[in-house]
Amino acid sequence: MPQIDRWVVRQACRRLAHRAGDTTREPYMLAVNISSTTLNDEQFLDFVIAEISRAELAPGALCFELTEAAAMTGLASATHFIRELRQRGCRFSLDDFGSGLSSFIFLKSLPVDYLKIDGQFMHNVARDHIDRSMVEAIAQIGESMNIRTIAERVDSADVLSRLAEIGIQYAQGHYISAPQPVDVLATLVGIDSAESRRLA
Repeated sequence: MPQIDRWVVRQACRRLAHRAGDTTREPYMLAVNISSTTLNDEQFLDFVIAEISRAELAPGALCFELTEAAAMTGLASATHFIRELRQRGCRFSLDDFGSGLSSFIFLKSLPVDYLKIDGQFMHNVARDHIDRSMVEAIAQIGESMNIRTIAERVDSADVLSRLAEIGIQYAQGHYISAPQPVDVLATLVGIDSAESRRLA
């Protein structure tokens, strides 16, 4: 996994992420998942720092997604990783939030920018008062800590509407957009088709 994650980060930094000084398109943020194995690789942080420095990325161009389980497994290393890269303009998202029993307890230790609320709460959030209450609690915690919230697995207009009422700021899922191959992203960020096929 560390080798795969290195390849993904290198491609993201060199070919897909928004660069500083690029005025040809609106700034955008690219999210990259990092595995728990890679997070505990002592050399990975130095690798990422070198890649983002070489690429001259715009602040906020890159967001690293860490699962709640991965962050809990190595809390000290995850916190150090986050702090070092946030100083260099990277953002962080805590993925699958709410799936662990101690979610709220250790959140105070992680300086993340986004909470991605676990998709298991979304299917019935419009009909089940318990799921709705849990999403509301996460939204309130996010607001009090100045952390933005993202709902995963949004699959209908009804769910999206309820999430807006609750105060969730962002959503992803099939109702918003189906997953797309990297060559579609490439057309949005100005990569030629031959190069995008090499990324895929």
